[in-house]
Amino acid sequence: MPSGRRRFDGSVVVVTGAARGIGAATAELFSGLGARVWIGDIDAEEAERTASRIRSARALRLDVTDGASWQQFIDSVLAEDGRIDVLVNNAGVMPLGEFDAETGDVTDLILDVNVRGVINGMRAVIPHMVSRGRGRVVNVASMAGMIPIPGMVTYNASKFAALGASLAARREYAGTGVTVSAILPAAVRTELASGATLGGGLPTVDPEDVAQAIARTARTGARRVSVPAWVAPGWSLIDALVPERVEGFVRGLLDDRRALTSVDDSQRRTYTERIARQTEQHAHFASPRPKVPRVPSGADTASWSPTTAPTEAGS
Repeated sequence: MPSGRRRFDGSVVVVTGAARGIGAATAELFSGLGARVWIGDIDAEEAERTASRIRSARALRLDVTDGASWQQFIDSVLAEDGRIDVLVNNAGVMPLGEFDAETGDVTDLILDVNVRGVINGMRAVIPHMVSRGRGRVVNVASMAGMIPIPGMVTYNASKFAALGASLAARREYAGTGVTVSAILPAAVRTELASGATLGGGLPTVDPEDVAQAIARTARTGARRVSVPAWVAPGWSLIDALVPERVEGFVRGLLDDRRALTSVDDSQRRTYTERIARQTEQHAHFASPRPKVPRVPSGADTASWSPTTAPTEAGS
């Protein structure tokens, strides 16, 4: 989409998780296309810095996991601009590592941000769009919503869920003038992927590539768009026709376990520390979760029972 063509003149666009990465690139692109952009992010200071670099952009703190935060954010947008034409649900987190080492608090954060955040956003904005008879919702999922990847079990689950919610909502609101779309990027060169080994057969794109796909989808209302465009159709064909053993062999050649074996912790430290702080804050303010018993590695399972096992907060 040529950036010089102002396809969104006068439109009001909300982008979540837009302090950095894909969200920041998307906010900047929509502004260049003539839109009034509202940036929502849990990191209010960084969101303000991003908005200051973008013409016609405002930034407000938004915790996408919290319905009350959404209501306050939407009330502010409507009070000033009167409507929302496009919602881009982009906020997301991506911790990496062994599944059995993941704490319940980290699991909660991933699911609450990546799934509940999308659902909260749709629930907050779609009724307003339906009442106007038009609107676009673009949910940023991931190719991890179609392709299972070792070292990303809960993240995979969250993106499968985000894709499913998008497609189901699209069907539910068909005929109302409101469309719901899903964007499925492959690996993206952002802080989320810092320290991870990219390339080597893994399609890799820049945030600006994803932003272009988001803006294009907000214009066309397409159902599901992968970035690059060939990845989702290509994977669907492989998944349908290639035996699991052959697929596993090829994935081994492509090193699909790199999230477990090839992450540079020193390069990823900034992101990991920020997610650790977010996890702690989220666990403090979130509603209490039931405790999940954990079987210790190497335990005598014959004598183990849930009543005597150590527990950990779970979802």
